Amino acid sequence: MIYTQKTSPIQKLLRVALYAVLIFMAAIYLLPLVVMILNSLKDVEEIRSGNLLALPQDPSLAAWSKAWSSACTGSTCDGIAPFFFNSFKIVIPAVIISTLLGAMNGYVLAMWRFKGSELFFGLLLFGCFIPFQVVLIPMAMTLGWLGLASSASGLILVHVIYGMAFTTLFFRNYYVGLPRELISAAKIDGAGFFLIFWRIVLPLSPPIIVVTVIWQFTQVWNDFLFGVVFSGVDNLPVTVALNNLVNTSFGGKEYNVDMAAALLAALPTILVYVFAGKYFVRGLSAGAVKGA
Repeated sequence: MIYTQKTSPIQKLLRVALYAVLIFMAAIYLLPLVVMILNSLKDVEEIRSGNLLALPQDPSLAAWSKAWSSACTGSTCDGIAPFFFNSFKIVIPAVIISTLLGAMNGYVLAMWRFKGSELFFGLLLFGCFIPFQVVLIPMAMTLGWLGLASSASGLILVHVIYGMAFTTLFFRNYYVGLPRELISAAKIDGAGFFLIFWRIVLPLSPPIIVVTVIWQFTQVWNDFLFGVVFSGVDNLPVTVALNNLVNTSFGGKEYNVDMAAALLAALPTILVYVFAGKYFVRGLSAGAVKGA
């Protein structure tokens, strides 16, 4: 016979109150997004004369089309589409390279302790707390010496260098929790440094790889300062184009186009968290923020 614990009226009331508070807070949090979506479907006159929270009288995707293909972003009127693909051209290699380097660094710092390793790790962590503005001039000088100034390759290098401190932290703290017996057994069998990494450690790393990729993708995609300083005219990311679009107007401010462009610029990161958010949480709980 199975006995089930009955829920008291007070417990039911508390549960209903909890859900009510959560729904209310979620509604407040999502309100700006709802306002942007609603007004991106209106024309300019309806926005100026109506309530921002009102449903569109004649919904249209004209603002989205203009934001994508014909809105003016400074001296050009090609929309944000070219800059959108510039961002992907920068984000994909930056995320892949910084993730691989972070995995390698984390593996070394967690499994192959050497004299001064803790000091090295501490100095590397210091890079997580350096403000972007502090590195602008040294980074610009370095890119000039390397011949990468005002190029996509230079901006990729900047994001790799700045992101490597975070990716190393994630992987190192994850690898600290791996059984050291695996590494010892592999060494006894004759496996070397790289073979252990590729054949044993990396196959155990999908949870933290997901965390790192989501983190780096979001950081690089949403970056504005490095993009506006180091990219050059031909490689501007979408965040810079969005700023130029919002601050460019001919004849009148088109709020619907601005909101549609902002939503388009934010769409990749929104999709990443919608479809991979649960894996992000799983990766964190698997050890991304745990370690000695």
